Amino acid sequence: MRFNDSSDMSSPFVSSPVEKTSIFSWLRVMAQKTDSNRFSSPSSGSVPIVIGHRGAAGHAPENTLASLLKAQELGVDWVEFDVKLSGDDVPVLFHDETLDRNTDGHGPIADQDLRALQKLDAGAWFDTAYTGTPIPTLEEGLVVLAQCGMGANVEIKPSKGREAETGMIVGKALAQTWPTSLPLPLVSSFSAAALKVCAAVAPNLARALLVSNVPKDWRAQLDASQTDTLHCLSSGLRKRKAKEILDAGFTLRCFTVNQPKRARQLLDWGVHGIISDYPDRILKIV
Repeated sequence: MRFNDSSDMSSPFVSSPVEKTSIFSWLRVMAQKTDSNRFSSPSSGSVPIVIGHRGAAGHAPENTLASLLKAQELGVDWVEFDVKLSGDDVPVLFHDETLDRNTDGHGPIADQDLRALQKLDAGAWFDTAYTGTPIPTLEEGLVVLAQCGMGANVEIKPSKGREAETGMIVGKALAQTWPTSLPLPLVSSFSAAALKVCAAVAPNLARALLVSNVPKDWRAQLDASQTDTLHCLSSGLRKRKAKEILDAGFTLRCFTVNQPKRARQLLDWGVHGIISDYPDRILKIV
């Protein structure tokens, strides 16, 4: 599926290569004009229990439009996906630092402009049925979300050294162009720096800090990230730690939970949400 390749600089999204400085300068100007009333933080009830990981990554190539559409087909209300910047600062749906694992490209994604990225195959690695599937832009992803009526947990996934830059560009893009027909997004990141910059340009947008294992100073890290929501790897979470976080009044979700039995255990502990490659499996036990 392809969408309009507009290069209109009135939008923070650009679907054809432009000068890096043009996008960055435009975003700096627009950041100064942000209407803080554009967002009100989502209520805890607006984010469902089950969220599809990278779309529905167990069923279709991760972070592609096909994966988002598959999630909708499975009855998922919200999806999670990763957003990085191309070499010319266009937000795209992609997880890894490099292109090698799940495209026919090689090397850091940050070294390639959008035009080069759009020539890559991001689907054949998963199944030959998806041969020719492109890396989508965030703009294209939002079009699909609006068409499907799905909300999203948008993970800011900065390349090394681009934490603040990515937080600003993605936060500003979401604040300016998020479909008004959808529930407001939840933004998450492993990078406290990215979350802080996102908070500056979209101050009322809900955020979550991502961690692998819950650190001893988890509360201090949440404070530093300016959020009251923690997303952690499920495999290392124990009941005592979950209780500590939940009893303190914080929101807790777990990734990547693909076994219904584990999901049921986490939910019985009081965990607020499950992020899964196979959201259809988890929906059956909720």
